Amino acid sequence: MRDFHLPGRSPVLASKGMCATSHPLAAKTAIDILERGGNAMDAAIAGAVLLGLCEPAMTGIGGDCFVLWSEKDQQTIRSLNGSGRAPAALDAAMLRDAGESVVPAFSAHAVTIPTAVSAFAHLSEKVGKLGLDTLLAPAIHHAEHGIPVAPRAAFDWKNYAHNLQGSARDTYLLNGKAPEKGELFRAPGQAEVLRRIAKEGAAAFYTGEIAEDMVATLTAAGGLHTLEDFATAGCDETTPIAGSYKDVDVVEHPPNGQGATAILMLNILAQFDMARMDPFGTERAHIEAEAAKLAYDARNRFLADADYTTRLDHMLDMTLAKELAALIDPKAAMAAAAPLTEMVHKDTIYITVVDRDRMAVSLIYSVFKDFGSGIASDKFGILMQNRGAGFTLEEGHPNELKGGKRPMHTIIPAMLRKNGKVIMPFGVMGGAYQPNGHARLVSNMIDFGMDPQAAIDAPRAFSDADNMQVERGYSDAVRQALADMGHSVSVPETAIGGAQAILMHDTGVLEGGSDPRKDGCALGY
Repeated sequence: MRDFHLPGRSPVLASKGMCATSHPLAAKTAIDILERGGNAMDAAIAGAVLLGLCEPAMTGIGGDCFVLWSEKDQQTIRSLNGSGRAPAALDAAMLRDAGESVVPAFSAHAVTIPTAVSAFAHLSEKVGKLGLDTLLAPAIHHAEHGIPVAPRAAFDWKNYAHNLQGSARDTYLLNGKAPEKGELFRAPGQAEVLRRIAKEGAAAFYTGEIAEDMVATLTAAGGLHTLEDFATAGCDETTPIAGSYKDVDVVEHPPNGQGATAILMLNILAQFDMARMDPFGTERAHIEAEAAKLAYDARNRFLADADYTTRLDHMLDMTLAKELAALIDPKAAMAAAAPLTEMVHKDTIYITVVDRDRMAVSLIYSVFKDFGSGIASDKFGILMQNRGAGFTLEEGHPNELKGGKRPMHTIIPAMLRKNGKVIMPFGVMGGAYQPNGHARLVSNMIDFGMDPQAAIDAPRAFSDADNMQVERGYSDAVRQALADMGHSVSVPETAIGGAQAILMHDTGVLEGGSDPRKDGCALGY
C-alpha cells in the first residue's frame, strides 16, 4: 500500500470492465463502448483511433499497430501484426548509392505503408461486435468539434513541432505554433477520412481519393510509393511467443516486433537474485542496464521481418541467457555491447481493455518518431509514420531495407499468464526502452510485490547507446554510484516512456494502473 502522505495515485478497482490508456478521453470512450454492449476489442479500437487525435505526435491512422488479445476463457491468446511494408520499388542499395548510411528519418523514404487501419477493420469484423461505424463515431465527433490539448500532449507538441513540414504545419499547428494546454485541436480532414472508412471499410483508405492523396504527397516529397503499394497493404494474424520469469509467463508479439528482446532480458535477470536487491538502489539499476546492453545487442543482430528474422529460437533459449549473464561484472559497467543499428524513438500510445467476459486486449499503436515523418497528406492531413527508419542499410543484414519488407519494430504489446491463464495485459511505451520497460514492470511486481500502479510509478533508468538515463526519482547518491561504476549517467529531459496495465484477480476484481508520466488514467465500471 502506498504512503498516503505522499503524492501518487491509487490503482483503480472495478468489477465489470476497465480501460487504461494515456488520455482520459480515450479511456472514457472505451468504457462508453463497453457499457453499450461492445467487447474489449471494440473498446480498444475506439479508444486507439481517438488517441491519434488526442496525441498526434505519438500516433494516428498514418501509423502501425500490434495487438494481443485473449479469448474470454483467459487461456487462448491471439496476435495480429498491423505493421506496414516498404514501397516495392525502394531498396537499400539506392540509398547507399546516394551516400546515405541510414534511412533519412524525415524523408519520404522512411514512410512505410500505414497498416493500422487495415488492422482495426479486420479486428472489428472478426473479433468485435458493434461494427466499425460505431467505433469510429467518437473520433469523428472529436475531430470535428475539437479536443482540449492535455498537458503532456502540449509538452510533446511544443518540443517536436519542428519535425512538421509542408502542409503538415497547417494541419497540426495553430497560427503557426504548437497549441498550448487547453487549446482546442480540430482535424476536419481526418474526420472525413474516418467517415469514409466507417461507411466503406478499409478499402476507402487504401484505394481511391484518400490513397491518391497520400501517394501524391509522398511522390512530391521524393518517395517511390504507388497506389498498388497501398491497395495490397494488409495485416496478418500471427502466433505469440512467450518466456517464463519465476512463476509467470510473459507473452509477447513475435518479430518483426522486439518482444523477444524482453524475454531474453528477463531470462538474463533470472540468473541474479533480483528480489534481494533494493528496488531503487544502485545494484539493481546496474544489473538491469548490463542485461539490457546484452539483450539489445542480440536484437540488433537477429530481429527483422518475420520472413528474415534469424535465430529466434536461439534468442529465447535459456542457454543464451546464462552465457550472457556470465559476462556481467556486478561491480563495473561494460561498454555498449554494440552500436545500435536502428533509429530509436519515444513516441507511441498504448491501450488495454478488459471486458465483463474477461476478454483482454493489449494494443500498441505508433507513427514512430515524434510526428512520424513530419509529412502529412496535402488534402486530408493524414500524418505519415517514418517506421522505415527502423531498417538498416547494412548489406546482408536481416533487417536490411528491401521493397515489400517490414522493418524491425520497437512497439510491443504484452500479457502476463499464470498457471495457463491470462492475468494481466500490459504495455510500456518508449521506443527502444520498451523491452527494458517490460522487464522492469514484471520484476517490480514479481520480485518486489508492487501493485500495477506502484510498478508503473516506480523510477526508471535506461542504458542506451553509451548513455545511462536515470530519472529524477532516483537519488543523487545512486546516480553517483552508477557513475563510479563506469556508467555515463544523465538525467533525461523527458520522463522515460509510459505504461498501462490491468491485473485480473481471481475474485473478479480488475485492478488498473496508468502512468503519471502521461496524461491518462485507468477507468472502470
